[in-house]
Amino acid sequence: MKTTRRDFVKKAAMGAAGSSLIINSSARRDIQSEISYQQLDNILSQPVLKTELFTEPVIIDDVTLLRYGDSMLCRVVSRDGAVGISVSNDLYMTELSPIFVKRVQPIFIGKDAVQLESLLLEAYFNSYKLQGLALWIPIATIELAVLDMLGQIAGRPMGELIGEIRHSRIPLYLANNNRGRSAEESLSRIIENVSKHPFKALKFKVAGRMHLPEEPERRSEKLIPLVRKAFGDEMIIYADANSGYSIDEAIRIGRILEDHNFGYFEEPVRFDNYEGTKRVAEALQIPIAGGEQEPSMNNFRWLIKSNALQVLQPDQFYFGGMIQTMKVARMAHFAGMQCTPHMSGRGLGYLYMMHFVSALPNAAPFHEFKGLNEDLPMECPTSDLAIDKSGTIKVPTGPGLGVVIDPDFIAKHKVVTV
Repeated sequence: MKTTRRDFVKKAAMGAAGSSLIINSSARRDIQSEISYQQLDNILSQPVLKTELFTEPVIIDDVTLLRYGDSMLCRVVSRDGAVGISVSNDLYMTELSPIFVKRVQPIFIGKDAVQLESLLLEAYFNSYKLQGLALWIPIATIELAVLDMLGQIAGRPMGELIGEIRHSRIPLYLANNNRGRSAEESLSRIIENVSKHPFKALKFKVAGRMHLPEEPERRSEKLIPLVRKAFGDEMIIYADANSGYSIDEAIRIGRILEDHNFGYFEEPVRFDNYEGTKRVAEALQIPIAGGEQEPSMNNFRWLIKSNALQVLQPDQFYFGGMIQTMKVARMAHFAGMQCTPHMSGRGLGYLYMMHFVSALPNAAPFHEFKGLNEDLPMECPTSDLAIDKSGTIKVPTGPGLGVVIDPDFIAKHKVVTV
């Protein structure tokens, strides 16, 4: 039986029952038609960081960006000697370090880390014309280091600083990227990748990225039924178009996905074509997912109010950190929508994803997995960071990020000054 958007939203709302952000009748009505911007603004005004965990100010004495090859770390140190470390999105931070050093870093030095939310706003207002990856990745890099430090001080994992721990293990889906290959070769690679772990969900690419022609031609419509047949009805399957289709073509492909009972259709049209996304959502029953490219809180607000997306996928690095991302998730939760954050970066993006999802009241059934980082020397005392037989991974429960990065590895990094 097909999963409709109405069923999907209903299940999401019912799964979130009991939260103060979900009104009592949310599982029994079309909530989007009754949501107001004032209600969403009220949600956005609610603090995320649990400042009550700290009885005294935590003054940030130093913020340092460190580099060793392509490895980019941020270290924050409090006046009392507490230390927090974050592993940045090295894919972009190597190019964005001047913005980090000149525009963002000075905002935090000498300030109270407990007032992190106001500091994040100050950093944004100071450089708002740079909104997007150029600003959000440097801000997120500092925020994540500060959260690690605050977690060390409070003796709490990151997730517990921004919400209640709801998920101790994270169910994963395997993301596959096989564009440019035939449907048969793509299927073979997907089967090989999924066979390495007992995944119960997977995602693969359809279309050509950002409206580029699909190669080979008509690959997607051939691959969709092949994947469903290969994995059977029990496997949860998602499709990601990476902004690849026109509106009409997205609707056509979306109906093929519906015929084969796919879980959601990600970024069917240009990610910044909001009205087009809404038109696709209105024409299809399959839930529409998106948000990984979104840099604007107001745009997320519109997407949720307009029901243009039914699955929200903000990226913690691309959108400025855990606190902003949690605000998006809270709005989605109020609307009866699920959230499954996009995972970016080759560093420890999967760990930040896990901590964030651990506190999500409206977590989707499965979350993105692109592989574990085995190049970064670290230890995790509270989790083996291994995928178990049920396709889940245990969230670290130690303070902050819950891992200890090898001090000798950190020592190899040099301070970035420009």
